[in-house]
Amino acid sequence: MSSSSPSSGARPRSAALVGPLGSGKSTLFDALLAAAGAGGRRTDPRARRAGTELRLGHCGFMGDAWSLLDCPGSVEFAYETECALAVADIAVVVCDPSPARAAATAPILRVLDREKIPHMLFINRMDTIEGRVRDTIATLQAHSAAPLVLRQVPIRQPGQPPSGYVDLVSARAYRYRPGQASELVQVPEEVRDREAEGRAVLLETLADHDDALLEKLLEDVTPTPAEIYAQLKADIAADLLVEVLLGAAERGAGVQRLWKALRHDTPDAAATALRKGIAPEGPPLAQVFRTVHAGHAGKLSLSRVWRGVVRDGASLSGQRVGGISRFQAGEAVKGAEAAAGELVGLGRLEAAVTGAALGEDLPLDFPTPPPPVYALAVATQERGDDVKLSAALAKLVEEDPALSVTHEKQTGETVLHGQGEIHLNAALERLAKGFNLRLASHRPAVPFKETIRAAVHEHARLKRQTGGHGQFADVKLDIAPRGRGEGFAFVDRIVGGAVPRQFIPAVGDAAEEAARTGPLGHPVVDISVTLVDGTFHSVDSSDMAFRTATRMAMQEGLAKASPVLLEPIDHVTVRVPSEHTASAQRLLTGRRGRILGYAALPDHEGWDAVEAMVPEAELHDLIIELRSQTAGLGTYVHRFDHLAETEARK
Repeated sequence: MSSSSPSSGARPRSAALVGPLGSGKSTLFDALLAAAGAGGRRTDPRARRAGTELRLGHCGFMGDAWSLLDCPGSVEFAYETECALAVADIAVVVCDPSPARAAATAPILRVLDREKIPHMLFINRMDTIEGRVRDTIATLQAHSAAPLVLRQVPIRQPGQPPSGYVDLVSARAYRYRPGQASELVQVPEEVRDREAEGRAVLLETLADHDDALLEKLLEDVTPTPAEIYAQLKADIAADLLVEVLLGAAERGAGVQRLWKALRHDTPDAAATALRKGIAPEGPPLAQVFRTVHAGHAGKLSLSRVWRGVVRDGASLSGQRVGGISRFQAGEAVKGAEAAAGELVGLGRLEAAVTGAALGEDLPLDFPTPPPPVYALAVATQERGDDVKLSAALAKLVEEDPALSVTHEKQTGETVLHGQGEIHLNAALERLAKGFNLRLASHRPAVPFKETIRAAVHEHARLKRQTGGHGQFADVKLDIAPRGRGEGFAFVDRIVGGAVPRQFIPAVGDAAEEAARTGPLGHPVVDISVTLVDGTFHSVDSSDMAFRTATRMAMQEGLAKASPVLLEPIDHVTVRVPSEHTASAQRLLTGRRGRILGYAALPDHEGWDAVEAMVPEAELHDLIIELRSQTAGLGTYVHRFDHLAETEARK
C-alpha cells in the first residue's frame, strides 16, 4: 500500500469530493481513506444523513497530510458544497458513467468554472458502463468551460465491464484487483489504437498552453513523461483543463490511481492562498467554512488555516482557541497545533461565524447564501418550549446560513426558509434530535390583504349613560378606495368645531386600527378615511368615546364598501436548461402565472431565464415540481411585486 501517516513537515493539502446525489461520491470518500490506511466509521463530528451534510476526514498518503471533504450531493445542500470548495485546494467531481445522468453535474461544473477552482473528474461505477466513455465525456463537455481530457483508456472486452486501464502519460497498463492495488500488465493489442488516439488528444490539449510542447509535436518529437506531467500539473492548477480518471469506488478500482493524481496534481496550500488573494506574510490566519454545535462538546468551527501555525490556546481575533480537532478513522483526535493548509475543527470560538477570517481582519471571499425557495411554519408541541425554539433556530441558522427564520407579524407564524423539502426536513430532524424539540410544521399562511371597491358614507353615534359621566361621541366618515400601493390615509375636514381638535387624533388612530382586520379577516389597505362631521358632549365626550364610535363606523362602512381580497403577486425568474424552457413556462401558467418573457442567461450557455408574475399562494411547492421536471437542475428567485384582486377564499 502506497500510504502512510503524514510525517512532520509534510505539506498539508485538501481535496473536496463533489458530485450529484447517487454518484457514489461518499463511497469514494470512504475508499480513499481506506486506501490511505485511515478507514473506519463515518469520519464526521456528528452523525450525518447521506447526501445532505458535509464530512471531513484526515489521513496521510505517501508522507503528505491530507484533509478530505465529502460534500453533500443533494442540490438542496449546494451552498454547503460551495463553502467547502471555497477552502479546498482541488475538487474531484464524481459522476455516473451514463450520459443520461451526466447532466446532473452541470451546476457543480459551473461553480468550479466561475471560481476558477482546479478540479479533476472521476467517472465512477465503470463496472456498470454500457456505452462508450467518449459519449459520457462529450455530454459532460457541454457543461464545462475547460476541456475534459481522458487520462486513462479503459481495457474492456465487448459487453464486459472494464478490467483495467492504460495510463496515457506513462503508457502503462494496469489490471484492477478488488481490495488491492492494480497490477501492472502488458498493454493489450486491441487497446493500442485507442491509446494512441487518447494520447494524441491529451498532448494536443496540453500544447495549446505550452509553445515548447507544441513545437515538439510539430517536429514529431515525443515529449518525455516528465514534460507531460509538469504541463498537466500546471494546466490543472490554472484551471485550463480537467483530467478525467476512471474507476469503481465500491470495488476499490482506480482509487490508488486517483490518490497518485491528487498527490502529483493538487496545488500546494500556498498556491491556493495566493489564488484567494491572501498574502504569504502576516500573523496566523484561518477561515471558518462550517459551524457545528456538537451538543456537550460545544461549538466547533471547521476552519482552513491559510497562513502560519494555529496553536491550541492561542488567541484569534480576540478569542481563545479551545481545542484543535482532526477526524481520523471516524474519531475526533485532539492536537496541539495546525499548520498552514490544514482543515481542522477549532473549539469554543463562540463569536466566530461561517465565512469569517480569524487572526486578521480581512475581507476574505466566501459564498453568499442563496435566496430561499421553500418554507414551513413551525411551532412547538410542548408548552414552554418557545424560548428554547428561538435559541435552537438561532444555532441552526448559524450552522447553515442557507436557512433563515422570519416571524410573520400578520399571521403570527414562525417560518423556517430554505432550499427545498429535504433541506427543511433535515433541519427539523436536527431540531428534534439535537435540541430535543417536538415541532409541528405546516405550509405557511399567505399574507392576504383586502381593500374596497366602493366609496361609502358612514355615521356612527355612541351614547351610554352608566351613572356619573357617560360616554358620547358622534362621527361621520367618508371611506373611499385609493390607488394600489398608496396605503392608508386619514383626512380631517372638520370645520366650525363640530368635533373638538383634541379628539380628532383619536379618530384617526382608531380608523387605522380598525383597518387592521377587515370584514374578510385580513388587513385593509389602500383606503382613505375622511372625518367630515360629528357632534360632542361637553362632559361625556372623551378620546375613548370617539375611538369607539370610529370603530363602529369603520366596521359597518367597510362591510358596505364592496370589500375584495388582495393576494401578493411575486416577480419570479426561473432558470433552466434551454431544453426545459417550454416545461417551465407551462409550469408557471399552470400556477396562474403570467409569462413576461424569456431570454438566454448571460454566461450560461444553453440556459434560459423565464420571467413571470405568479401569485405567492402558488409558490410553496414550485421548487419541488420544477426540479422534478428539469432533472434537478431548475431553480428560481422571486420578490414581492404587487397586490392584486382575487376571489375571496373560505
